[in-house]
Amino acid sequence: MTTRFKKNRKKRGHVSAGHGRIGKHRKHPGGRGNAGGMHHHRILFDKYHPGFFGKVGMRYFHKLRNKFYCPIVNIDKLWSLVPQEVKTKANKDAAPMIDVTQFGYF
Repeated sequence: MTTRFKKNRKKRGHVSAGHGRIGKHRKHPGGRGNAGGMHHHRILFDKYHPGFFGKVGMRYFHKLRNKFYCPIVNIDKLWSLVPQEVKTKANKDAAPMIDVTQFGYF
């Protein structure tokens, strides 16, 4: 938006430009970011973010991510892994065998 359409242009000539004489528009009146979560913002943190502070669970030092790499596939997506010609040949009694490790699932 261009400068001439901004609300501040309309406020020119008025002493405190909508920020009030008493409270004043100061830099960071409540602190920066999430400051004061345990102190002056306690009510909001308790109301909207219960359980924000404190520990939970057990820590795993030096976690090797590759060790836990295990992508999953949903059962309803399994048919998308089967080639079309196998689908047409499949009969009602026997289901086709799918090797999901070929597709990167374990």
